[in-house]
Amino acid sequence: MSGGQFFSHETAAALWGAPFPLARDANGAAARLPPSVHVSVFGTAPLPRIDGVIGHRARIETSNARELDGLMVASAATTWAALGRLPLYDVVAVGDYLCRAWRVGVGRPDSGRDAITSRADLAEAVASGRRVGIRRLRTALELVREDSWSPRETRVRCILSDYALPEPALNVDVFGVEGEFLACLDLAYLREKVAVEYHGILHSRTYAKDVERMARLRAAGWIVIEVTAALLKNEVELVRRVRSALRAR
Repeated sequence: MSGGQFFSHETAAALWGAPFPLARDANGAAARLPPSVHVSVFGTAPLPRIDGVIGHRARIETSNARELDGLMVASAATTWAALGRLPLYDVVAVGDYLCRAWRVGVGRPDSGRDAITSRADLAEAVASGRRVGIRRLRTALELVREDSWSPRETRVRCILSDYALPEPALNVDVFGVEGEFLACLDLAYLREKVAVEYHGILHSRTYAKDVERMARLRAAGWIVIEVTAALLKNEVELVRRVRSALRAR
């Protein structure tokens, strides 16, 4: 890396720890693709010409770089604003991750930790000049929230929004009538007492605890909709279940 060069685009997002979907082959299996490294260059310095490296020309007006763990990397907001060619929900998920507020709550790790960036910073980056996928970025910006904890939660929320359902609260602690802690809910309609919980592969490790948590919620009068990967692929059925639960209240 020479002066004026920095990691950008998907490579910078990975260095910031942002979530990305797996690349998949025609059969739906995880594809083993060699990763490309994205490097941007300020000014008129020559673009890198190395196998496996994709070079980009950056402008001072639209891009910022900073040191991250000893590497020169696009700032979080600059990184996000360079992802406009990705699918909308993925852009939102990265924005959610970068803007997550680490609030205090029951048993929450890293509470009080600073967010990586803010929605205001994302907006400033989008407005700083021409961007690939500018319309998608503007749409995504309106959908970015501070309390989403995973890309799957983001996808569920975006699907519900696309079907004109009310926006749920995100990752809220709920308590019983005697003040006992019931659960931290992925997505919740608090007035209607409807919870939407995503169960991904990581939940298999906590299956017994999850079963008991769902039982506590239902005993306290909550309708709980459990979303699996299969249900997430069936948007119409997911929306039908949520809409039916809301109408029941």
